[in-house]
Amino acid sequence: MKIGLVWHGDRDAQGSADLATSRFAGAAACMEAAGMEAVAVIYNDDFADEARTQMLGLDAIQVWVNPIVGGRNRTKLDGVLREVSDSGVRVFTHPDLIQKMGTKQVLADTRTASFGSDVHVYSSLDALKDGLKTQLCLGPLVLKQHRGHSGGGIWKFSALAGTSELLGSTEIHIRHAERGCPVETVAYDVAVGRMAPYFESGGCMFAQPFQERIGEGMVRIYMVRDEVAGFGHQAAVALAPESADGELPDMGPRLYYPPDDPQFSGIRERMQARWLDELTDCLKVSRTDLPLLWDADFMFGPKDTNGEDTYILCEINVSCVSPYPEWANEPMARHLRQILEGK
Repeated sequence: MKIGLVWHGDRDAQGSADLATSRFAGAAACMEAAGMEAVAVIYNDDFADEARTQMLGLDAIQVWVNPIVGGRNRTKLDGVLREVSDSGVRVFTHPDLIQKMGTKQVLADTRTASFGSDVHVYSSLDALKDGLKTQLCLGPLVLKQHRGHSGGGIWKFSALAGTSELLGSTEIHIRHAERGCPVETVAYDVAVGRMAPYFESGGCMFAQPFQERIGEGMVRIYMVRDEVAGFGHQAAVALAPESADGELPDMGPRLYYPPDDPQFSGIRERMQARWLDELTDCLKVSRTDLPLLWDADFMFGPKDTNGEDTYILCEINVSCVSPYPEWANEPMARHLRQILEGK
């Protein structure tokens, strides 16, 4: 069985691709150990037909391509993947499933789950302008574009202290989540106007209540289908509060931990015992249809009445789960072999 490991690159990368020296060397080794042949597939819109031809000669492909790469989106790639899937090649992850799980729509679809939050969807700039006037008076919000990565299109909006009504000239605080972006104070109409590009071509935005414990970081659960395959924790994350002197916190590294690490036993148990069922029920997806490799980011919510942590879903990543902990490679190969054998 031949398995394509697909990632984005240019002509030079296509000509020199070597799985043994790539960031997917561990995945390739585990697939070889499971009796499958791993093949490097370099994708670029400029030579999409060549990549399609290569994919069609494989049994399955696992794709690592961000939603936006060098100013381009995945429209052309998703079309290729649908064609390849229709031909009988198993595609991980199929674009239709990415639309269900790997966009910010998942926050609205799971708002009633135990890990959900009061997310509002705005399909036009005018609706956003009107709706935020009420929401911001209740507390800070995080606005998120439909699909992106690395903090792009994610903004914190907060009304100034004592603001009870937002008018066009009223100033508010805004901050972009891309690394190093400062807090700005601008008129409400100006702030909303900056969101216009996210509504182009039928886009939308999602408004989620800001979580005050964001300064404590986030926990990422790495999943291979319905199996917990590891954890990541990043202490300092985008939109963490600035210090008293206005300095933004340094973005520390994400640290990786194995799936049986005791410090994550509580959140692991919740994922296995409840959250997976809630997620699949909300999205109308079966466990057997879950992506081969995906992850879910959880923010710390308010402590409960017993002083225990609660968690709020921040996003689910499916398009390009990289880097990921080495502990995911073995179950990824094992699950893929079972899928291809029809088990």
